Amino acid sequence: MLFNSIAFLIFLPIVFILYWQVCNKNYKYQNMLLLVASFYFYGCWDWRFLFLLMFSIGLDYFSGIKIENSKTKKEATFWLTLSIVINLGFLGFFKYYNFFIENFAELLHAFGFGVNMWVLKIILPVGISFYTFHGLSYVIDVYKKRIPAERNYVDYAVFVSYFPLLVAGPIERATHLLPQIQKKRTFDYEKAKDGMAQILWGFFKKMVIADNCAPIVNEIFTNYHTESASNLVLGAVLFAFQIYGDFSGYSDIALGTSRLFGIELLKNFSYPYFSRDIAEFWRRWHISLSSWFRDYLYIPLGGSKGGMWMKIRNTFIIFLVSGFWHGANWTFIIWGGLNALFFLPLLIAEKNRHNLEVVAMNRIIPSLKETFSIIITFTLTCFAWIFFRAESVSHAIGYIKGIFNDSLFAFPTQFRGVLFALIAFMLITEWMNRTHDYGLKIQDKKPVLQRVIYILVAYLILNFANFGSNEFIYFQF
Repeated sequence: MLFNSIAFLIFLPIVFILYWQVCNKNYKYQNMLLLVASFYFYGCWDWRFLFLLMFSIGLDYFSGIKIENSKTKKEATFWLTLSIVINLGFLGFFKYYNFFIENFAELLHAFGFGVNMWVLKIILPVGISFYTFHGLSYVIDVYKKRIPAERNYVDYAVFVSYFPLLVAGPIERATHLLPQIQKKRTFDYEKAKDGMAQILWGFFKKMVIADNCAPIVNEIFTNYHTESASNLVLGAVLFAFQIYGDFSGYSDIALGTSRLFGIELLKNFSYPYFSRDIAEFWRRWHISLSSWFRDYLYIPLGGSKGGMWMKIRNTFIIFLVSGFWHGANWTFIIWGGLNALFFLPLLIAEKNRHNLEVVAMNRIIPSLKETFSIIITFTLTCFAWIFFRAESVSHAIGYIKGIFNDSLFAFPTQFRGVLFALIAFMLITEWMNRTHDYGLKIQDKKPVLQRVIYILVAYLILNFANFGSNEFIYFQF
């Protein structure tokens, strides 16, 4: 079931009414409703993969209890290892089996061995990367004694399968979400109104920005060998806005939907295209994934405690793993490697922890230095996005080569004035609200302004949204 579908617009009010009118006397009834709704929501894609989701839930629920009940460190480590191996085994099979088989066959062929490898037509279960990481963080936290093992199966199952975040995040932590699931929740009108505003902004970014960028981006990337250099630059820039509108739009809808049920999810985006360097960009883009790799990979590897070579090694590991997490293609690994290279000068100069505050704080206009830094960071990000979007490494290299010729200075024929006006509206709105949780969060002391902007955004959605069946990009991850 897609957020941007008629089915979801019917599903959400039904669950909302049942949640607050029928099950409101006991939070346990609300949790049971959320679990049933979440399984139904997930089953709408392919009911067969519900069994995989249920197995993952059962595995980590059982593993958490066994880890906590272990009488020795060795026994606890065994159960943790078993859970991690099985979880990553399923993720590896569904997501990476063909990648490794095909690359192994190519390696053998390079040494003169002709082999026929068994490639499978594997359907990637939607959301498997996200709910697998939910479970992994839980068993690791139980092992580290950060949280006790959860004994209530329903509560734990809701934590893993909660429908607003199930298929594309944010990647939640049991330490943050479980306590909210395990306490009474009362309806808060202001919180619900705030949630609806965030949902509205999410729909705008997805259906107006991302879905209108998509056809132009697809055409330019598909026909890159015949497009002018200026069109190729335009395609890279529009893809940057497509993926931002698509993924941050999903996150806004997820966070806003969850707020309707009295549950706060982790913030996943914080205006990343206003970043002044790559380090700041990664503190603001897909925050839940970046922090997950920091806490469960970077710090266990030694983090920043060792010498500079250890810091560089650990930085490249998390960026390369992050790239590979996104997909079984060398393009994603190169994308991760490029971001590591962009990050490297900041790390060596020990400037990767600069720019922690909001850009141009208490000012409407950024300084020339800030503006220049934002443009440079955005340019580097767009360059890396070419590999993320390309179907192969040769595709990306051919695309980049096509940019460097005389037609770079020609006016791009794929330019659409209305689309750029809508992108400008999004950027201006988010710039003016960059100190808030999301772009459409207007101060309560300005109720008239609130209504005017909400009506304007709704009008733009009704008039410019692409109402086709457009899946979210991150469903493939």
